[in-house]
Amino acid sequence: MTHRVAISAAAALLLAACEAPVDADRESGGATRAVPDAVRELAAPHQDVSTARVLGEDGCYWYRHVGPVETTLLPLRTADGRSICARPPEEGAPPAQPVARADLSFAR
Repeated sequence: MTHRVAISAAAALLLAACEAPVDADRESGGATRAVPDAVRELAAPHQDVSTARVLGEDGCYWYRHVGPVETTLLPLRTADGRSICARPPEEGAPPAQPVARADLSFAR
């Protein structure tokens, strides 16, 4: 009986570790637009700017990082570590210029 419980517990742990793959198009609402040149200039090197997109939750650019184990979305940052964000355009207005803002989420 304990053997069966141990196997069930191990199976539950293994299944809990599984995660659905990142679908960047789904995360962004399906919007795939070219990244503005101003964003490319602000972005630090070694980030895949070609996959960057603005997410609606925070209005900031995120890019797809393909690592050795998983693929995930990471915030697009400047060389000094600030997030690159865009204000949502007002109705009928031209697209907003990207801005870099300080990331204070880790400050306590």
